[in-house]
Amino acid sequence: MKLAFSTNAFKRYSLEEAVRMIAEIGYEGIELLCDSPHAYPPTFQEKEIKSFKDQIAKFKLPISNLNAFTLYSISDVYHPSWIEDDKESRELRITHTVNCIKLAKKIGAKNLSTEPGGPIHERKTNVKYLEKLFMEGLNRVSPIAEEENIKILIEPEPDLLLENSNQFLNFIKNLNTNHVRLNFDIGHFYCVGEDPAEMIYKLCEYIEHFHLADIATNRIHNHLIPGEGSINFRSVLKTIETIGYKGFVTVELYPYQHNPNEAAKRAYEYLYEILY
Repeated sequence: MKLAFSTNAFKRYSLEEAVRMIAEIGYEGIELLCDSPHAYPPTFQEKEIKSFKDQIAKFKLPISNLNAFTLYSISDVYHPSWIEDDKESRELRITHTVNCIKLAKKIGAKNLSTEPGGPIHERKTNVKYLEKLFMEGLNRVSPIAEEENIKILIEPEPDLLLENSNQFLNFIKNLNTNHVRLNFDIGHFYCVGEDPAEMIYKLCEYIEHFHLADIATNRIHNHLIPGEGSINFRSVLKTIETIGYKGFVTVELYPYQHNPNEAAKRAYEYLYEILY
């Protein structure tokens, strides 16, 4: 496996600065935030695309994933989601995903991650209806993903429509495409009370990419630097190795906006010791 780092921790820095710092630490890949201020497709034009491609080529830093989850350029972390009440808002999420697919093709990325439906809160009694909305949206974008050969990776998360392994499996079995897969966020599965190592075995046939961050013993969804929480990363990383995964594990530490370079270095040093 190869370690990458997400630019979503570097939102106070330009994309050029983020790429340089991530490369200088020693990471082998970079996850690109497809949102402001880095690579929101409507404003990330050909000049910026060329500059980014030139820079990652210079640093020999391939793209691990496109992070198409947040949408601060329109609203916030989760909105507009796939399961909004109004069709117009759902269309904004669909359009964003299509734009990210096209961007992935232009810059040589193989996959993008997206939210697992969206927040449900008091709407839990309508789960089947919300799943239908999510399914309809994915069925709109998956033919485009197939045409461009880009994988759309659902990322289960606490308090969203799909938050655990059983919900993901029950949902994906009804999708008639090989281009919608899983972004396995190690911390998210830990937050909902599942053992990440066991879930890797359970979900291995769908995994295309990993997100990594630590979580405190209270299992509250707050990303911590690896080694500063309670996840057994030796066990988790050994399991990833055991299933024969050769792709990227991307460290995602967006809460560390005030010191992303330091957080990225500490994460790299901790994980490097385990891996090498």
